[in-house]
Amino acid sequence: MIDYTFTTGEDLLTICRVEQIPISEAAIYAELDREEMDRQGIMDEMRKNLQVMRESIREGLEEQQMSITGLMGEDADKLMAFSETAIMGPELSRIVAASMAVTEVNASMGLIVAAPTAGASGILPGVLIEYGDTHDLSEKQLIRGLCNAGAIGLIIAHNASIAGASGGCQAETGTAAAMAASALTELRGGTPEMCLHAAAIALKNVMGLVCDPVAGLVECPCIKRNAIGAANAVLCSDMAMAGIESVIPFDEVVTAMRNVGRMMNPDLRETARGGLAATPTALKIAEKIKNLE
Repeated sequence: MIDYTFTTGEDLLTICRVEQIPISEAAIYAELDREEMDRQGIMDEMRKNLQVMRESIREGLEEQQMSITGLMGEDADKLMAFSETAIMGPELSRIVAASMAVTEVNASMGLIVAAPTAGASGILPGVLIEYGDTHDLSEKQLIRGLCNAGAIGLIIAHNASIAGASGGCQAETGTAAAMAASALTELRGGTPEMCLHAAAIALKNVMGLVCDPVAGLVECPCIKRNAIGAANAVLCSDMAMAGIESVIPFDEVVTAMRNVGRMMNPDLRETARGGLAATPTALKIAEKIKNLE
């Protein structure tokens, strides 16, 4: 009997090849092997996550969220209103706007799904739900997308990091973009190999990205980095679907990301001591917020 446990991309691909199944199904089998939930329980749990994701997009766009500090808010709505005339086209504009909407809800202390973290919570729902709505995907299909994304996130978390404090923003928005790129590729009919190529390219595109939140808050530049993360995921899915492969295998990219995170100066890892957080404007914002407390 095959062992469905996987900790690397190669493990995952072996399971998919032997069983002739997509990544989403391999992820479900791995959960079943843990014997904590049956298939229906897994589907129900993912359905709840999907519902929260959808509601956070709706809330962010329709209720035009402002952060507690007033530093960020309403940008998602602005981009959505501009979507029909945007150079990137209406579909990608809506995906990006939705990703920003979720992180604006997060900044206003609303309910989101950390996918994989609160700071990168907009990328996966923005990509999957907006793509799904545009292309009439079923709830079951979107749940499978979440399962696929979960497998990618698990591998990165196991072998590197998904936290800005240990790996920089590459570990947060980079992981989220990799998860979304892989999930989107499967939903479009891509093979497991294509999914991992998409994930690898997405991670490579933000290799070395620092975590430098202004005033230590998950607002600036985090919300706009969710926007570029969503666009990154869509681009990488397109590349993989076109037959473009990552020269460096997925597992090696994950290892490289981990190593880069370890070499990164602590001031560039969520401490708000470097990068954008250390600019004169950012320091003035931080002092202003401190005085409000």
